[in-house]
Amino acid sequence: MSKNTQSYQENYLKLAKIANQLSGQDNIDIDQLVPLIDEAMLAYQFCKERIDRVEALLQSRLQQANTAQNIEEQ
Repeated sequence: MSKNTQSYQENYLKLAKIANQLSGQDNIDIDQLVPLIDEAMLAYQFCKERIDRVEALLQSRLQQANTAQNIEEQ
């Protein structure tokens, strides 16, 4: 699945699955560790970028609302 077609939810669930997998094992298979960490890092990066974009959009909308309110009050 390409990065463009993945959703935040899919990547979040992937992170949760990997975290559970790693925390639930007493003896982690060292050969599986690096691929799991790589997969987790990609999912984390996707989620972080998505959160950053949504945060910027919300800040923009709040700024627009505040500007409109200030204009109406004048």
